[in-house]
Amino acid sequence: MAAASPDSNATGEPARGFAATTLIAALGVVYGDIGTSPLYALRESLVGDQGTGVDAAAVLGVLSMIFWSLTLVVSVKYVLVVLRADNEGEGGILALMAAVLRQMPARARHRTGVVVAGLVGAAMFYGDSVLTPAVSVLSAVEGLEVVSPHFKQYVLPLSLVILIALFFVQRRGPQRVGQVFGPVMLVWFAVIALLGVFAIARNPVVLAAVSPGYALDFFLLHPGLTFAVLASVFLAVTGGEALYADMGHFGRTPIQVAWFWLVFPALVLNYFGQGALVLADAGAARNPFFLLAPSWAQLPLVLLATMATVIASQAVISGAFSLTSQAIKLGYLPRMEILFTSTEEAGQVYVPFVNWLLLVAVVLVVVGFGSSSALAGAYGIAVCATMTITTLGVAVVARRRWDWTRPAILALFVPLLLLDLSFVASNLAVKIFNGGWFPLTFAVVLFLLLATWKRGRTLVTLELERSGIALEPFLKSLQTYPPLRVPGTAVYMAPDIDQVPHALLHNLKHNKVLHERVIFMSATTENIPRILPASMAQVRDLGDGCWYVRVKLGFQDPVDFANIVRVLAREHDFELELNETSFFLSRLTVQPAPRSGMMLWRGRMFSWMLRNAQPASDYFQLPPNRVIEIGTQVSI
Repeated sequence: MAAASPDSNATGEPARGFAATTLIAALGVVYGDIGTSPLYALRESLVGDQGTGVDAAAVLGVLSMIFWSLTLVVSVKYVLVVLRADNEGEGGILALMAAVLRQMPARARHRTGVVVAGLVGAAMFYGDSVLTPAVSVLSAVEGLEVVSPHFKQYVLPLSLVILIALFFVQRRGPQRVGQVFGPVMLVWFAVIALLGVFAIARNPVVLAAVSPGYALDFFLLHPGLTFAVLASVFLAVTGGEALYADMGHFGRTPIQVAWFWLVFPALVLNYFGQGALVLADAGAARNPFFLLAPSWAQLPLVLLATMATVIASQAVISGAFSLTSQAIKLGYLPRMEILFTSTEEAGQVYVPFVNWLLLVAVVLVVVGFGSSSALAGAYGIAVCATMTITTLGVAVVARRRWDWTRPAILALFVPLLLLDLSFVASNLAVKIFNGGWFPLTFAVVLFLLLATWKRGRTLVTLELERSGIALEPFLKSLQTYPPLRVPGTAVYMAPDIDQVPHALLHNLKHNKVLHERVIFMSATTENIPRILPASMAQVRDLGDGCWYVRVKLGFQDPVDFANIVRVLAREHDFELELNETSFFLSRLTVQPAPRSGMMLWRGRMFSWMLRNAQPASDYFQLPPNRVIEIGTQVSI
């Protein structure tokens, strides 16, 4: 199957260009997070716990750092390079991991390291999914304190109300929730750019900070302070990973055009405008974003900022849903309920368990930290870790898929990696004891869940293969003493249909009958986003009314058995009437054993995850009154 262009649509067909509506939609989904960073990034860099202060050298030095961070990390790394490393048009940390694995031999010694790195990046993304809504909404609502100090007591409860309402409307789907996202973000970027222009016009000397010399001079004078403030400067580029993660929705070109023609200029103008204001009035550093606006415009700006931060939160929440769906299909999480909220876009999903888990975590961090400044002290560690893993993954793609020479890879990726590692080191040194432990702890727990599920499934598969019976010789042996054949069709679903499904063995043992038509079916997920219908199924006649059907799905394909039936009928002339078919499934029970391939406590964790996984009948959307589940116990 040929790789789809990054600017292909969901079916892999070439895109016919893009309209202005696509650019506006991309603004709403892709740039919400990084677009709201001006609310707190410069403030924390100047007057946060590790701030540089507000003298001219410090302000110009920090602005220079922010400008070149946006240029190198976002413009060069993500927009020009990383967006090329698509997986059949899809992006994101798990899609990148799958793309890297496709470039490696099946038994390559580094495959385990790639999987671990991908899982670490995914776990870190979940940590980011908790902090982004909290810090974004709090920083916007805190603008009320600029309007009037009397509003201070309402900031925390109002922020909680907005966040709780946001999570409660997720069931409607991102398409309905985000219908006005694009236009709102277009207004947002226009407004913050204009605010910056007016401030720069009053103090144009601030534009000198475009020179990297100011950042270098500040570093030479204050190396320790520069290292510490990098953790706050990094807040300006959080959200850069979203450009890559959301590429599959819009294609590469609209994201690039939106960045270079609107988002990047607007962000730079606003940051420099804030710097110009602080140079003129050092007291404005307490909240330079809202103080850019005249007093009559501050309340409308708070309302606009709140809408923009809700959009930023929506983007990362939707990303967590999509990541969960991918992880389930790639075998890194147990099955759980996934609701498809759009009939047109398969990537728009809602995962109830993840939604409520994030809501609880977000409420806890808002109440626990209490302010956006306190949250900024914890924010960034998870994001920069994910960005570092992305740099390494894209370097592998550049070498193996793009055929770049080693000197070219070293020339580009070594400086980018050093920049990433500088941000990681600064964030760890400065934030780990100021709240940064929370997203790391959250990510460690999720990594354990991801890794334990993958390891447990591997051990179960090995045990079933060890004790299994080859399917085709078994069917031939039945011809010697054939069981009673009863009318109807039976489908036996199992991960590996080269072996006799345990459900069939138990059915023969207890009922001593076999249906006239027997279908052995498996559904596996490939390391590509989507499978074309013509390549989705492999059908083979085993004789005597028995059939072998192997179904392949992409990690972005919806799991819908009715659609599989339609594909079988259209592509293979293989008819299957759902309401006249019996589905036999094995319900696995795992018994952890000492001295197995996994520590006992992890074995118990895996067993608990397996017990609480969504039943296969629900996951594949099988007719509930046609399903028969038969228990199977496995010791690992």
